[in-house]
Amino acid sequence: MNTMKALVCREFGPPQDVLALQEVAPASQIGMDEVLIEVHHATVSHATGLLIEGRYQKTPPLPFVPGTEGVGRVLACGSNIDHVKPGDSVAFICDWGAYGEQLAVHGATIYPITDGMDALQALAVPISYGTAYAALHWRARLQEGDTVLVLGAGSGVGAAAVELARLVPGVTVIACASSEQKRQATLHRGAHHAVAPTGLVEQVKQLTRGRGANLVFDPVGGDLLLQALRCTAQNGKIVSIGFASGTIPQVPMNILLVKNLTVFGFFYGQYIGWTPANERVKYAPQMQAMMAELFALARRGAIHPAVTQVFPMDQLCQALSALHGRDVVGKVALAIKGDKP
Repeated sequence: MNTMKALVCREFGPPQDVLALQEVAPASQIGMDEVLIEVHHATVSHATGLLIEGRYQKTPPLPFVPGTEGVGRVLACGSNIDHVKPGDSVAFICDWGAYGEQLAVHGATIYPITDGMDALQALAVPISYGTAYAALHWRARLQEGDTVLVLGAGSGVGAAAVELARLVPGVTVIACASSEQKRQATLHRGAHHAVAPTGLVEQVKQLTRGRGANLVFDPVGGDLLLQALRCTAQNGKIVSIGFASGTIPQVPMNILLVKNLTVFGFFYGQYIGWTPANERVKYAPQMQAMMAELFALARRGAIHPAVTQVFPMDQLCQALSALHGRDVVGKVALAIKGDKP
């Protein structure tokens, strides 16, 4: 019987204790709405560790193969699939399973990689750039002339937010990142200013002549968001997309009241089927259009999605350690099948 390699999580817990690289049986058949993909690379994120530890918003049935985003080659298509065909290069988002050499994925979250685009470049787009684009434009309604403060700007999604906000005419981007290396990287991506988390309020107030930022993009949470509240302009907006700091902040409502602030929660999972309602089909046309736009922006050099570090398939723990240690600027990936690092 044919087998494939996959990273299998036997139980929830620390990745180094519960993961094993195994030979498993590939999908024996696919549904009418599914596509069978040979996975070449898959991303590693903070959510990866949470999923393995059983602390994410969704809980897979055990045992399971982690990995929620990847790129690869189409092997077969269900009868309802007409936007990709066997042999096509694609990027995809899945519930889990990307850390295996083959995977059946619902067609609603599969995105063709157009000619002239490197697959590793495309890999950085669906979740990081998709999250940033949807949070800034669909949820927070970024406008011309806004001053945007991007927290965690050295992360994959933070870097994406810097680049996408910079494309809006008249927008000023202030990037907050934890190291000088990351701050320099944000300036290269188009940020007008780069600041450190220490003394954030004073720095932002000085850069905005005391007004503060009109919009705060926050994937970090914790104490940093509490600081950001104090340098948000009157009638400003905060969009919260995650808690990379590991701490969910308790927002002081008195500050929201006296500054007339609006706080948006944003969960990208609503658009890709990661909620109990599973609305991936409902949002598929909107998502496909956004992905096509993002890929077009990347092809013409308006944005620069990139995977900055690739680890072998059996080094997920090292990849997570690098990510959690804040040693990486941008996206991290595993080589699953095909090209190796």
